[in-house]
Amino acid sequence: MIDPAALDFEKSGGLIPVVVQDAATLQVLILAWMDRAALDETVASNEATFFSRSRGGRWRKGETSGDRLHVVSITTDCDADALVLKVRPVGNACHLNRISCFGEEDAPGLGRLARLEATIDERAAADPSQSWTARLLAGGVKRVAQKVGEEGVETALAGAAGPDTELASEAADLVYHLLVLLRARNMVFQDVLDVLARRAETARQSGT
Repeated sequence: MIDPAALDFEKSGGLIPVVVQDAATLQVLILAWMDRAALDETVASNEATFFSRSRGGRWRKGETSGDRLHVVSITTDCDADALVLKVRPVGNACHLNRISCFGEEDAPGLGRLARLEATIDERAAADPSQSWTARLLAGGVKRVAQKVGEEGVETALAGAAGPDTELASEAADLVYHLLVLLRARNMVFQDVLDVLARRAETARQSGT
């Protein structure tokens, strides 16, 4: 991931600030601190371990609550004196039993798509008689694709002649069904974002 020896722990008295993000939603979960030992333990275990300034020692998230932070990546800033940890949280990150230490709001912006994907994954295993998502997936890929087509037409009609509220509602239905279709094909929305990123890079290089 990174070379701990290359980091500047001395600038903050032996500690380094760490911004912890949900790897799927990019929601900021925690601002914490690490000393070299906490970073080494994090790298070795792939579970976020910090230095508690109030306790005066190390603590691994979840040792008492069971809510853990599995590390996906560790990135340093340009001055090598701060870190970003992207994690897969198990449970809540905040000790107040909230998703994030920064308020009660769920993942903002495009992060809601990742949260919706997680909900679709959960519902996929539900009883089809109790879950529309499970019922859709049980009908097979063609049925889900048909629903995407229907929702696309309804969104287009709302865009052509409906009020803004109707367009937003129909677009939300379209996005939901598109995510279900991706799930039915064992894909995720990140696959779509990767295509957009490649196209953007191609356009940047060509100057178009």
